[in-house]
Amino acid sequence: MLNFELYNPTKLIFGKGQIEKLPTLIPAGAKILLAYGGGSIFKNGVHEQARKSLEGYNIVEFGGIEANPHFETLMKAVAIIKEENIDFILAVGGGSVIDGVKFISAAVHFDGNPIDILQKHILIKENAMPFGTILTLPATGSEMNSGSVVTIAATQEKLAFGGSALFPQFSICDPTVIQSLPKRQLQNGVVDAYTHVLEQYLTYVHEGFLQDRIAESILQTLIQIGPNVIEKPTDYALASNFMWSCTMALNGLIQKGVPSDWATHMIGHELTALYGIDHARTLAIIGPNLYKVMFETKKEKLAQYGKRVFNLTGSEEEIAREAIEKTVAFFHSMGMKTALSENAENIEKTADFIVDRFEKRGWKGLGEKQNITLEKVKEIVLASY
Repeated sequence: MLNFELYNPTKLIFGKGQIEKLPTLIPAGAKILLAYGGGSIFKNGVHEQARKSLEGYNIVEFGGIEANPHFETLMKAVAIIKEENIDFILAVGGGSVIDGVKFISAAVHFDGNPIDILQKHILIKENAMPFGTILTLPATGSEMNSGSVVTIAATQEKLAFGGSALFPQFSICDPTVIQSLPKRQLQNGVVDAYTHVLEQYLTYVHEGFLQDRIAESILQTLIQIGPNVIEKPTDYALASNFMWSCTMALNGLIQKGVPSDWATHMIGHELTALYGIDHARTLAIIGPNLYKVMFETKKEKLAQYGKRVFNLTGSEEEIAREAIEKTVAFFHSMGMKTALSENAENIEKTADFIVDRFEKRGWKGLGEKQNITLEKVKEIVLASY
């Protein structure tokens, strides 16, 4: 097992009716920026619950954070925080709103041009504005980690950043909020969480036995509940296991002491930036084709995955190949279209564009072994057409 440090200061408050605990979590007298996205929090009652719980607090609202939060929009919030002397941010929404608030938190006191946080991948270890979250869409795990992804609309770039100062102080996770979510968002949430686990699991055989078993249990749980929670979001057992699986998929635990990949995400981010494809759907497009192109590198771990998660039998190679097909079948059962041509038009130059962009950034060796070269990236994207 590799050396590691585990640090996660986020206080997670899980279950029904927990929004009423907000006054015990936010300092008395704090001036709050309440940040949200497209307004679904008004329809599902979360906004009303939050405002009622925070009666007596001075609150400024900031809405309109995009599904892939834009740098340009978030900088408007930074300006409001400075003008209004805000001292606490409450993110009410899904992973995109929380990711956006992480950038806002980092940018308020950043010494320099905040765009550098994204373009230079600056680690934020101090001077971030405190924030908490009310999760309304399980998917990204952003409610219990310190990572974020933000889009620069002007350059069509979707870039990741993070740092130890960007953990939420608290996250309220009430599974009943998923009842009002559109089916597409629930489908995305399951596939997003599933792929988060695969990025940390489908590498090579190692000695992190416990991490593997925890990862496999999350995958099996998502397979068990995924199709059902889409059809029965009011079932609390399904909803709570869905929400907790999404958090556990990316709160740092299964990544410690083991190698991880993340190339699927790095390529997938480009498809979102170029075509506006939902994040989870880019992962369903790229992931299986990456496993096929990098088959020899990942064959042993794919076989383990096939045996333990899908109970497959046969030769190692047969199991490994069938495991990829089982993954595709699961994605299809979750409403994913796994070819780029099914999700976007005018895709002919996509592979060349992404390779050129990666080359300019110096991203010439991705994956757990840095052996996903620019040539492999092109092969993966072309296989996704």
